[in-house]
Amino acid sequence: MNAGASRTRPIRCDAQSGRVVVLDQRRLPHETVFRTLATAADAVAAIRTLTVRGAPLIGVTGAWGVFLAARQAAAGPAGRRGLEEAAEALAAARPTAVNLRRAVGRTLRAALAAELPAERARRAADEAAAIEAEEIEACRRIGVHGLPLLEALAAGRRGAPVNVLTHCNAGRLACVEHGTATAPLYAAHEAGIALHVWVDETRPLNQGARLTAWELAEAGIPHTLIPDNAAGHLMQRGRVDLVIVGTDRTTAAGDVANKIGTYLKALAARDNGVPFYVALPASSLDGSLADGIAGIPIEERDPEEVRWVEGWDGRGTARVRICPEKTPAANFAFDVTPARLITGLITDRGLCRPDPEAIRRLFPDEAGGEGAPGAPC
Repeated sequence: MNAGASRTRPIRCDAQSGRVVVLDQRRLPHETVFRTLATAADAVAAIRTLTVRGAPLIGVTGAWGVFLAARQAAAGPAGRRGLEEAAEALAAARPTAVNLRRAVGRTLRAALAAELPAERARRAADEAAAIEAEEIEACRRIGVHGLPLLEALAAGRRGAPVNVLTHCNAGRLACVEHGTATAPLYAAHEAGIALHVWVDETRPLNQGARLTAWELAEAGIPHTLIPDNAAGHLMQRGRVDLVIVGTDRTTAAGDVANKIGTYLKALAARDNGVPFYVALPASSLDGSLADGIAGIPIEERDPEEVRWVEGWDGRGTARVRICPEKTPAANFAFDVTPARLITGLITDRGLCRPDPEAIRRLFPDEAGGEGAPGAPC
């Protein structure tokens, strides 16, 4: 699956030089800017500011952040305790996505299995590289398992496109390569299936408008940008055949935390009989939680992200306020979609229903939640 794979890869690391370079996703689609992360603190800042974003990618970034911390500790007096403190800061950088704490914990454990500081850095690099490779392969397999859904919808259409709606960006920019929600789309496009994607703008940070639209254009997949509130209208008119979204954390019962507004898309899909699927790798499953609404922490971000928008004014990027100067705002980054509204999960291990028994059968090794397979810091 090459479409949309790695034309502009969102993270690259040279363990020999200790350079971790990330694509600054805040600048897309108007500018292509790369940032070098030299320390674990740089990695924390990149995650918090959404320079890198998307559950699998922030997990990979956190893992490489542990490598940077181990390398830094090997060159100074901080030692084991300094490495542990840096890992904890990385794990806490964003609370909702389970991938981050899991990847950081796993990399820290690998590093601390060695006694010599230089060996800790080497082991951290090896583990971070392994996590990155696993995420890429998991996303590829999501595409493989999701493809039959699109093939079934395309059958008998005589070339008429399958209309898919997605929310936020769960593409390769969020996942190193392939993406989660986009992986079946890339697979279908390569298989010659005619597609059209409705792209929610995804306020307040417009990840759909800025990132998903940019990705799909790069891959040559027809798409149309819509306001978030137009999705229900399109479903009522029969212009959406399938909804596929990603997830930052999915519980053992099948509840899903994803970008704010996902719950409303699921409600509209249920009311109009539109299949609603969630794409996820094993790393986004939290087997320790049963009730997503009560148990998943929902990040609240800076209200200024709601009050201001940034765009291209013909000469460069410009930031403008869209509300009265003293209007307060609230900025909830995620919401939880209950399992009862979800048709199915597209995972790297296959399709399954969003219920505890089906998830347990497919993921028997994930019962330990955040600590399996990498212990929390």
